[in-house]
Amino acid sequence: MSDTQYLAAKTIDEAVNAHEKANGTARFLAGGTDLLVQIKSGIRKPNLVIDIKKIVELNSINEISDGEFEIGASVSGANLNRNSKFAKLWPGVLEAFRLIGSEQIQGRASLGGNLCNGSPAGDSVPALIAAGCKAVIAGPKGRKDVPIENFHLGPGKTVLENGEMLVSLKFPKRVSNSADAYLRMTPRTEMDIAVVGCGVNISLENDICTHARVSLGAVAPTPLLIEEASDIMIGSKLDDDTLDRVSKICMDACNPINDKRGTVDYRTKVAGVLFKRATKLAAERIGGNK
Repeated sequence: MSDTQYLAAKTIDEAVNAHEKANGTARFLAGGTDLLVQIKSGIRKPNLVIDIKKIVELNSINEISDGEFEIGASVSGANLNRNSKFAKLWPGVLEAFRLIGSEQIQGRASLGGNLCNGSPAGDSVPALIAAGCKAVIAGPKGRKDVPIENFHLGPGKTVLENGEMLVSLKFPKRVSNSADAYLRMTPRTEMDIAVVGCGVNISLENDICTHARVSLGAVAPTPLLIEEASDIMIGSKLDDDTLDRVSKICMDACNPINDKRGTVDYRTKVAGVLFKRATKLAAERIGGNK
């Protein structure tokens, strides 16, 4: 890293301008839990590292309106965990975020960094997709919102172009009688990446599903939003027949790799199982909040 230049940006404009001028040779540094490892291993060789930790907006947790949050891209897992209202509204998002690394890593790792790393197995991403979260991106042409399900283009690839930076994550207002959940399967219980991950976000009225979003991770080149799942779940009582049908849809959507951590058949089957368990967990949370 001796030839790499370092810039501690104080504003979003300064960071965006520096990134644009570097013309594809710069990387943003938030928590650094991915980037520093990649640089040391030679996977990344940036000419410029732009430290964005000192930008106030990127480290802020803002409740825009009652129950509608905007989380800065550099907010650490430890700081987000301390926000009791966010934790109550989005337990599934925090479930996913808490799985990223050790307690020490949680002090630095951010939702924004996990998203921008571009891994199909990133734990937070299916939970963010299920939540209906949007990425706020700043660039030379201003700002834009991108649904998280459209953020990834392939392993390690995102929609971020030269000069563009993730600023924050917008969470929609929580409606009553709704909850989310995230579950994953790993060979080890801690500090491992997901073999399969599943995020579910549902709303119930009189035991009838009125809203549903289902997302899978680590089963395709990018995290998936299973849109057909919503069509079947909404209007149902989430009975066993409905869950079986959607479980099959989740399995059919899978296009995973074969590796030492899990075969194609194993990952596919687990995706269906995790969907059922995550849905039941979210429903239990709604019942417990009544």
